[in-house]
Amino acid sequence: MRGVEYRGLARIEGPVVITERSRNVSFNEVVAVYDRDEGRRLGRVVDMSEDWTAIQIFGNTTGLSADDARVEFLGKPMELRVGKGLLGRIFNGLGEPIDGYGKIFSSTCLDVNGLPINPYARTYPRDFIQTGISAIDGMNTLIRGQKLPIFSGNGLPHNRLAAQIVRQAKILGSGGDSAEPFVVVFCAMGVKYDVARFFLDDFERTGVLSNVVVFLSLADAPSLERLVAPRCALTAAEYLAYTENMHVLVVMTDMTNYCEALREVSSIRGEVPSRKGYPGYLYSDLASLYERAGKISGSTGSITQIPILTMPNDDISHPIPDLSGYITEGQIVLDREMSQKGIYPPVAGLPSLSRLMKDGIGPGMTREDHKDVSSQLFAAYSKVKQVRNLASIIGEEELSEGDKQYIKFGEQFERIFLSQDEYENRDIERTLNLGWLALTEIPRDELLRIKQELLEKYLDPILAAKEAGIEIGTRRPR
Repeated sequence: MRGVEYRGLARIEGPVVITERSRNVSFNEVVAVYDRDEGRRLGRVVDMSEDWTAIQIFGNTTGLSADDARVEFLGKPMELRVGKGLLGRIFNGLGEPIDGYGKIFSSTCLDVNGLPINPYARTYPRDFIQTGISAIDGMNTLIRGQKLPIFSGNGLPHNRLAAQIVRQAKILGSGGDSAEPFVVVFCAMGVKYDVARFFLDDFERTGVLSNVVVFLSLADAPSLERLVAPRCALTAAEYLAYTENMHVLVVMTDMTNYCEALREVSSIRGEVPSRKGYPGYLYSDLASLYERAGKISGSTGSITQIPILTMPNDDISHPIPDLSGYITEGQIVLDREMSQKGIYPPVAGLPSLSRLMKDGIGPGMTREDHKDVSSQLFAAYSKVKQVRNLASIIGEEELSEGDKQYIKFGEQFERIFLSQDEYENRDIERTLNLGWLALTEIPRDELLRIKQELLEKYLDPILAAKEAGIEIGTRRPR
């Protein structure tokens, strides 16, 4: 049923139009604006007062006449039509199908802004997700229902890493003897066409496209579409997780483009800027996206988020990664220096962390030695960084023998543990075994973070094999 139409606009300011109509209008309500020549344009209410309403158009206002325009308030928020036919489909940033297969056949429409989740209804995330990537599984473990962003920089292989996680991620059952697959919701905001094409080609080549829902808002799309796209993607994810009881992995790239669009819209609306020109509500706006991940009691499904953001000038203290770090449960940080050395994935050892890791590892979930090995690797690699800084000042030949052993450990750790092929899928057993192999370069009496019984069970057999001249393989045949 169509609403009442009102003729004329007070003024037009870029993509924002102002109308003097404000009675019975709701924030975020969808509005249709008609023009005599250009036809119908959709927008949404972004601000209002007693006398006027500001409407942001999904697109541009070129050719729109303030005198001839007609405004219709549709009396509902923006909605996404959802159903079992979502999987394998491609949509634009407004949730409209662009793959040529027509609309979703379903009568269910959901508000893209989502609904608040009662914190009491949330279930604490504890299930280990095996990504097949040692730097993540071994030291920055991903847990089902977690939000774990990738902090990257321009030119770093964050897209390759995200595609690898999508291909390989699975939830291990008790004892690691079974696995549950994910369905994937992929959302691209403000990315170039070749980036979107990379992901679509990778999904198709590896056979996962039929289990993926894609939302594309490319670089040439309007700014407001970038703000709506992740909300459409998360609405689809919530339907699949909490109605269809699926495990959903949401990959969103690039959150920096999303925040730039938010800053642009805020500037158009004349709001007082905060840090580096971003609006003061950047934190709460990002939280409205990130907090739509998790598990809810009464549903066997879950939503796990991996947002990708490129740090401007590789600055981790920039407002976007800074605020994201406060909201999310850790981060995977990619290091430019490691990438230049040819290490893939170039996951920085010390800035990266997973705050939920401790609850998803150990006996019955991964392996009894996981916590101790991870802690020792972090401590040893931290010492490597200190020794390398010292060597850059006094020269490596002036280091003590103990410091030289840490230099050797660092090289072995990066070569056999952190480095792996883009299509190499390591199980958690292999990841931990490679961690033990790297630790053989450190004197046993300095492995203070590992229990004695674990050293006897895992380290001693490796040392005995090395003393006997038995070659220990570091790579599994592909």
